Amino acid sequence: MNTALLLIGSIVYFLLAFFIYGKFLDKTFGVDPKQVCPSKSLQDGVDYVPAHPAVLFGHHFASIAGAGPIVGPVLAARYGWLPALLWILLGCVFVGAMHDFAAMFLSVRNQGRSIAYVIEKELGYAGRQIFIFFCLATLVLVVTVFTTQVADGFIANPAVATASVFFILMAPIFGVIINQKLLSLLEATLIFVPLMFLLIWLGTLIPLDLVKLLGVGKETARFIWIFVLLYYAFIASTIPVWFLLQPRDYLNSFLLYAMMAMGIGGIAFARVPLQMPAVHLTENTHLIPDVLPLLFVTIACGACSGFHALVASGTSSKQIDNEKNIRTVGYGGMLLEGVLAVIAICSVGYLAPDQFAQQATKVPAAIQFAQGVGHFVTSLGIPLEVGATFISLAISAFMLTSLDTATRLARFLWQELILPRADDTRCPPDPPPGAKTRVIRFLSNRWCATLAIVVLAFFLAKSGDGAAIWPVFGSANQLMAAMTLLGITLYLLRNKLRWLFAFVPMLFMLVVSVWALVKLIFDRSKDGNWMLVCVGLFLLVMSLLLAIFAGHILLKSKKQ
Repeated sequence: MNTALLLIGSIVYFLLAFFIYGKFLDKTFGVDPKQVCPSKSLQDGVDYVPAHPAVLFGHHFASIAGAGPIVGPVLAARYGWLPALLWILLGCVFVGAMHDFAAMFLSVRNQGRSIAYVIEKELGYAGRQIFIFFCLATLVLVVTVFTTQVADGFIANPAVATASVFFILMAPIFGVIINQKLLSLLEATLIFVPLMFLLIWLGTLIPLDLVKLLGVGKETARFIWIFVLLYYAFIASTIPVWFLLQPRDYLNSFLLYAMMAMGIGGIAFARVPLQMPAVHLTENTHLIPDVLPLLFVTIACGACSGFHALVASGTSSKQIDNEKNIRTVGYGGMLLEGVLAVIAICSVGYLAPDQFAQQATKVPAAIQFAQGVGHFVTSLGIPLEVGATFISLAISAFMLTSLDTATRLARFLWQELILPRADDTRCPPDPPPGAKTRVIRFLSNRWCATLAIVVLAFFLAKSGDGAAIWPVFGSANQLMAAMTLLGITLYLLRNKLRWLFAFVPMLFMLVVSVWALVKLIFDRSKDGNWMLVCVGLFLLVMSLLLAIFAGHILLKSKKQ
């Protein structure tokens, strides 16, 4: 087996899935191109803004991808390439992409509300509140960790900081041009995409190195970047999506497309054989309880991720202009992420086990990916250093994309958390006209809600606690996916539609996620890390409560 055959076969498989299983989902859920989408019926110029399918795909793909489908498969490669590949191929098509499609569809049919609203309709108000608490805690962690990782990346590679600042300044210009129809999308793309690559080159010439510019230490520079990044996230998450979020994510998506094109082309031309064994178990690694269940929480993005449901129902559903595009954006976006995850396997699969182990102790997973793809693209005549540097820049840019998307999503959830029961005549992002107190109206406006998220993330990032609790994120993320699939299953049951295709993945994700979380709690208790133990117990209790709620409703539905 060589890397070229592995990748090309996977791409063909994903294409078949899009046209066959994707069409099945369209038919089962009843996608209707004539249905008016909330981006048009509730257009407000801030969150509800109809977007061109290409622009929305860029935003959605950039938001869900980030570094997730890269880091997870590289870390999971320690078990061998076959377990990781099987989970990506099967999980992406039948669990993750279906999960993203359904979350987006249900949100579109419920006025662009988050998946929490669907949970309330199926599990009641108490179930909604538990689910929102669960998601909100996870998103604050995401904001914290991505803030610290981006800050560390800016310090380690100041050229990335310069390029990121240029992108942020360029995106509003692109957004105004498209929004005011000064140029067509194609014309603007042909101008701004080459300009974006030019700015990357300029970034290497004038790196924004705070340590040298301000004469401060790395810790002080890190603190400054954390403050600046969270301030940026606050602004980016409250201003209209067409002004910054849509255009920046759309333009940044071309970085990822270019990175994937380089990877696919390099792997296809190099045809490097896989040296890593299909299954690799050492004396300290066992099938149970290592590969099972840890593989399924180590690889989240690329196979299945609860965060995707929040993106699909939080920002993308408010921008989709026609239901026929749900399959392209929701299902297709996840399949493309699956391709990226397979590239990530190839990026380390060509290494022998001892080479991989030695490399893993020296450099982070994202750098391993960059070096591996950089090695492949030498077959295209691109120098190793140039290829690896460009890929590192692309990864850093997408971590920044995930940062402001997660902040906006957390804002939506904060607003829903403190608002009363769902009202079919209003939209969650805005306070209800009949709010009983001024306090509720104040706390639920978008400025206050975003500020609360940013302040929480700031204190976690400043103290370092956010990085300390990162290991629990994998389990929390997959538990979130299980809870979303649970809501989807109940929706299908209530509407007397086929439901087993959602129920089986839900049951699987619930079992492996709880199993992994229990193992994490047990391991951390032996280490004496009681903070992780408490966080794990909190997530475990909430997920079990939701499962009990759902089990009761499921049994009741089957008896009727």
